[in-house]
Amino acid sequence: MGGDTNSAMNSAQPSASVRASVSVRPSASVRARKRLRFLRTRLRELRMIGKALVSTKHPILVHIIPNRRCNLACTYCNEFDDFSKPVPLEEMKKRLDILAGMGTSVITISGGEPLMHPEIDQVIRHIRSHGMIAGMITNGFLLDRKTIEKLNAAGLEHLQISIDNAVPDEVSLKSLKTLDTRLEWLAQYAVFQVNINSVLGSGVKNPEDALKIAHRAIELGFTSTVGIIHDNNGQLKPLGPRETEIFEEIMTLGKRSFSRFNEFQHNVARGREHNWRCRSGSRYLYICEDGLVHWCSQQRGYPGIPLTQYTPEMRHHEYFTDKFCGPRCTVSCVQQVGILDNWRDPQTRKPKPMAPPPVPAAQLVQIGTVRSDS
Repeated sequence: MGGDTNSAMNSAQPSASVRASVSVRPSASVRARKRLRFLRTRLRELRMIGKALVSTKHPILVHIIPNRRCNLACTYCNEFDDFSKPVPLEEMKKRLDILAGMGTSVITISGGEPLMHPEIDQVIRHIRSHGMIAGMITNGFLLDRKTIEKLNAAGLEHLQISIDNAVPDEVSLKSLKTLDTRLEWLAQYAVFQVNINSVLGSGVKNPEDALKIAHRAIELGFTSTVGIIHDNNGQLKPLGPRETEIFEEIMTLGKRSFSRFNEFQHNVARGREHNWRCRSGSRYLYICEDGLVHWCSQQRGYPGIPLTQYTPEMRHHEYFTDKFCGPRCTVSCVQQVGILDNWRDPQTRKPKPMAPPPVPAAQLVQIGTVRSDS
């Protein structure tokens, strides 16, 4: 059986239009394991909500970056490079220990491309050893059966892949055509929950692609969400009439997933500002590869404090801080976290002045001229 599987994995990939008609059904064993993991995760998610409603003193969701490097270079993305090294496993464990000590409920691994980290399964195991829910956002290109089984064994609970188009173009290679075989492998072998996020907005040539991707996700047994491409600051760009129609249809398809909590996106789709209370820096944290705390992926640089020095008082301040970027934000994970606290505690504080970044020791002994790109 292993030989047949490897042969199938190495075969040429048919077009998306051909594969879209293929029905994939996991084995009874995989279905049973997936159902058990789903029930356990859902129970812990309900506990997470209860804990969040009772207390505001802990982070609900943390995005952590184990690897800034990516194997792709999507032109709209500002969250990757092509040279940096993975964060060492022991350093990742130290950061996760600190987050667990804060009472964090959910850790989502992002990047860059997190599957490029050579010990990513050990990172996931460490998250789970603390009882925190483990998720991952990946472009999916490095998935194969062996990797999926490693993620199963490590205890991963949620995986999301964002697919940008039906066929690859100069903007993005993350297409249904290039990824569909890997989606079938996930449908057959993954015991964790899989969400497929299609996109609409600036840079998407054919908005109908998002609808094809969403229907394929549902066909394979995944949940489906839709994101609206933001600018380089994470700010909204309103959709056109047909894009809005497609957006509403996909939102309907995703009613059984967490997309039903994305009501703010209806405002984003129409270019309207959203009235909410962003709790980034407190209930939501973004930890970059350097171990610094930021508001989110689109506001990297503030507060820019090392996680090891990020105190409960700092989290308390950010909880009450009014975020200037909030009304036009499109970062859905931060918005979803905000739902749990939007009903309480008005935000009256302003961001603190940013401290100047530390000067690397190498610069203190620099001799000669230094090139400036500013």
